[in-house]
Order: sequence, then C-alpha cells, then structure tokens
Amino acid sequence: MKRTAVTAVWAAAALLVVTACSSGEAGPERGPGAASSPAASSSGGRRPSPSAAPAKGSVKVVSTLTEGLKSPWGLAALPDGDLLVSSRDEGTITRVDAEGGKKTAVATVPGVSAAGEGGLLGIALSPSFASDHLVYAYFTTESDNRIARMFYDEKRPAGQQLGAPDTVLRGIPKGMIHNGGRIAFGPDKMLYAGTGETGETGLAQDMKSLGGKILRMTPDGQPVHGNPEADSVVYSPGHRNVEGLAWDSEKRLWASEFGQDTWDELNLIEPGKNYGWPVVEGKAGKPGYVDPVVQWKPSEASPSGLAYAEGSLWMASLRGERLWRIPLAGREAAAAPEAFLKGEYGRLRTVLSAGGDTVWLVTSNTDGRGTPQPGDDKILQLEVR
Repeated sequence: MKRTAVTAVWAAAALLVVTACSSGEAGPERGPGAASSPAASSSGGRRPSPSAAPAKGSVKVVSTLTEGLKSPWGLAALPDGDLLVSSRDEGTITRVDAEGGKKTAVATVPGVSAAGEGGLLGIALSPSFASDHLVYAYFTTESDNRIARMFYDEKRPAGQQLGAPDTVLRGIPKGMIHNGGRIAFGPDKMLYAGTGETGETGLAQDMKSLGGKILRMTPDGQPVHGNPEADSVVYSPGHRNVEGLAWDSEKRLWASEFGQDTWDELNLIEPGKNYGWPVVEGKAGKPGYVDPVVQWKPSEASPSGLAYAEGSLWMASLRGERLWRIPLAGREAAAAPEAFLKGEYGRLRTVLSAGGDTVWLVTSNTDGRGTPQPGDDKILQLEVR
C-alpha cells in the first residue's frame, strides 16, 4: 500500500478562469489527471503569510481496516469502536470490527430504491444510543428521500438485526442526481441533514421545498426552537448538493458542497443565511448571499464527507481523488488548504473522526463512476496532524 502523503501548493491569489465543465456529483468526477495549478481559494482569496500559517499537516495511512465493500456511503462508530457502513446500491448496513476488520451483515433496509446517486446514503447513531439503540438512515424510496430510525438488536441473527424503519421525516425531493444524504447529530443533540436540489435548481431557493437545504430537527423529525421558521425544519437554503457536515471545537457547523462548473465550496453554516445557489456559485460578494470560506475547482474536489480533527477540517473528494486539510482559525481558514493521498486510493466518499488524531476514510470506486482496483472499496485508518 502506498503511504506517500502529497501536500498541495499555496492557493493562487486571484480567481482562476475555469473552462472545464463539471457538474460535481452529476458528472464523472474521476476523469484524467487534475491540473497541477493551485486548486483552492481561501477566505478573501489572500495567500496567508508564511509566518502566520500553522504547521504543515501530515497524513499517515496506518492500515486498511477492511476491503471488498460495495458502493459504501455512510459511516457511524458504535460505542465499542466498531463501525457501521451503509451500501448505497445494495441497501444494506454492515458492521466492521475496528480491530480486525471482520464484516458482519446487520440488515437490509426495506424500502430503499437505489438509482443514480440515490439509495441508502448517510447513517447516524442516536445521541442516546446506549439506551435506545436507534440507528438513523437517510435513503431514497420510490417517491422521495426520507429519514428513518431503526432499533438495532445485536442479539438477533446476522442480517436481521434492525427493526422496521420508523420514518421521522419524509418528502425530501429525490432525483437521479443531487440527493444529498449526509446526516449527523450536532452538539445540541439535534439531527441535521444535507439535501440536494435533484438537478431542479430552483428548489434550493424555494423555502417550501426540503431540497437544496440543510435541515435541523429533533430526533423525532420535528422543527427545533432556533430554526429560522418555527414550523419548518429548514435551517439554511441555497445549497446545490450537501454531502459533508462537521462541527469544530467551538461547535460551529461547516458543510461541504458540490458546485457546478466553477467552484465547489466549504461553508460556515448559520441559521437563516442564504448560500446562494443557483443565483451565485462560489465567492461572488453579492448582497443577501453568503460566500464560502474556501472554494475549489470541481476537478480537484467534488467534495463529499467532512470531519474535524486536530484543529482542521478534513474533506473527502470524489472527482479530485484526494483528502483536503483545511486548518481553521475561528471562522476562517488559517492557511491555504493542503491535499493528501492524491490519486492514491481513487475516489474518497466519507471521512469520520475517531477522536484524537485518528480518522476513518472510506473510498468510493464501486459507485459506477470510479475505476475499481483490487480490494475496492476500502475503509482506511489514518493518523492526521
């Protein structure tokens, strides 16, 4: 296994004119080799002063925990450290032993209708999992995307360990593309979900639609005090396709988002703020819309999963085939993003912090857009700094 870490060069000071067309998850993210020019533009487009920049990061691949996964998408850590991983196309959840990597079938989630970018997507554990044993899943059905919770009983036979889905939220628009799908419980113990606009761009600005939004709800799927509208689970509009959610050490919410032809985005999320799509893409400085903190050319990102560890955000890239480190200083990027594992493992779907400097990383080469290599898909254990 190649363990060479690749560090990105400093970002350019001026915005680059991008002519290569990409629709993020809507198009082939894994094309010919990406350009060697700087990919990312951090806040304000300014090159950080070397004296002010934090220490360079590092990524070490400690091990390949497991192999042979088919279209893996969501990842969640059980209290004992074992992992649950969802299969988008097969509609299954598998348990992976965190020590030896042994795979055990948990269950097939009923009602999943996999097509295009839809299927069984994000998974998350209830904040009270130790007592309620509930696993949450975001998945595509014949009619919509929805979020359901299921009781996990480890004492039942393998493959039959989840109870019937209890739907907590339905009616999220579905499509062949841009289904969003990332779910996570925040520091407030509320459930957050990133959704997509299914290729119908107007949904992102339609406050009556759940598409193209970040949603915030109680574990029962109800609107939460502090949402922009008391009777709505919509937390922020103007998103194209959100597949990454993470909170930093100050409990600020960050989201990674697919752009279209010009810029992918990392956004700092605040309730009620409008993140621009489809009116703007990337940093436009347009009144009424929030500019991203960092932006990338889609050929070098197409971002999916997002995690926070060791003072930085770590962003998995599909078409870009690399893991981005974004060191933070409060509400800004402290320095230009750095790229690691460039082309080493193909498309990268999900990244999950295991505490301290340990991070789990899931590849995504069997999703119909990658070029599978022997052993794909994999879960890698990383040591990051």
